[in-house]
Amino acid sequence: MNPFEQKPKKSLMEMIPTWKQLAVKPYNKLEADPYTKARIILMNGIEVEAALFGHNFQRHCENNDLRRDLALCRRMEQEQQKRINWMSPSDESTLELTIGYEHLAVDLTAWLAMHEPDEYAKACMDFALLEDFDHLYRYADQLKFDEDIPAHKLVRDYVEITPGRPTIAHHRHPADSVRMPRNSKTGDMRTTLGALILTAGEQQTMNFYMNLGNTVPEGPGRDLYQEIGMVEEQHVTHYGSLIDPSMTWLEMMLWHEYQECYLYYSFYETEVDNYVKKMWEMHFEQECMHLAMVSDLLQKYDGTEYQQIIPDGEFPELLDFHPTKDYVRQVLAEQVTLTAQDEEFADIDDVPSDFRYFEWNDAVNGRTQDVPSHKAIRQLIEKDGEDYRSEDAESPIPELRNRKQDDTKLARVQGYGKKAHEVEQQAKEEREAVLA
Repeated sequence: MNPFEQKPKKSLMEMIPTWKQLAVKPYNKLEADPYTKARIILMNGIEVEAALFGHNFQRHCENNDLRRDLALCRRMEQEQQKRINWMSPSDESTLELTIGYEHLAVDLTAWLAMHEPDEYAKACMDFALLEDFDHLYRYADQLKFDEDIPAHKLVRDYVEITPGRPTIAHHRHPADSVRMPRNSKTGDMRTTLGALILTAGEQQTMNFYMNLGNTVPEGPGRDLYQEIGMVEEQHVTHYGSLIDPSMTWLEMMLWHEYQECYLYYSFYETEVDNYVKKMWEMHFEQECMHLAMVSDLLQKYDGTEYQQIIPDGEFPELLDFHPTKDYVRQVLAEQVTLTAQDEEFADIDDVPSDFRYFEWNDAVNGRTQDVPSHKAIRQLIEKDGEDYRSEDAESPIPELRNRKQDDTKLARVQGYGKKAHEVEQQAKEEREAVLA
């Protein structure tokens, strides 16, 4: 599929929806496939990013003729966003929807990492993957405590719910959230697409927690949204740093429209809900028109043909959501103790003992017992005797297997992991000696 070659079946005016056409039928929260929800959450984020990008473009543009074209495209993007976001039903609680957000973050990041040809970009995805994976676990335990809803039923066991890199360890100095940008002209198109998609997805999660976290009743759950919302801010910086800053505004807009075409077509091809599938098809047709509009603007104002920016208009492998449990387990086993150091990643035991991470993390967290992500687990353990999990097998990390105690030292305290492994190895040798 090459979206540059698609000819719209309708005129622009025929694509303008009435209020009745915007008033979509929300999905049934008990019956909708978790990946249908994931697609809706992601495309809402993609369209919100399109709107924010368009407004920022306008504010940095002096040509009112171009600004009028931007306004037209932006208005249609806003209509798409309203249609998509209103698919979420009113009887879905903030915490239930949050499980969908974090499920999306895990399987989207894992899928993109598995298909990422740039080793550095892949390392960035793997790093944040383990943090979103832990966020899913923390929110799932809060949901169990607040509403007595087992999150594995919401995700239909597509993803495991178990600790990742503990959230208490995520709070790093802002200087260590900045990454190295990738070159959009010399790199693989999948790298540019991945950076754009994940930046928009994490930004929407940040916005969601920022704007709806205060609707949660006072207590650990409300505080949890504050804490994880700050980690999402880090993730937006993390992924946004990968986007090529040398692109012009119109080059960037071309990539935004191409990305939307790619995602809408991917989801049209893989959607299982016929009602939602028709929406993806309609939006794909609209985005092909937007792409053609921006191609013309790029040539008119920058003197650049779209082929100079995206030489091969053919889509790469379509994004197809599916369980990524084995991949996540592998990354967890290999990278759980990593932290960020400047633009790179290093094991917590390999950074200097006076590295800025420790001072920042201690200052933000204060007393361990007061950290919301820890309290969310501790309160459920006190109530039920153990945390809530949904695992196919025990964690590959020994420190994360204890369901009666939340680990707050892993990936945060130097030497802790090594000591824990030594204790585990000694216990194993003693058990083998008894059996012998």
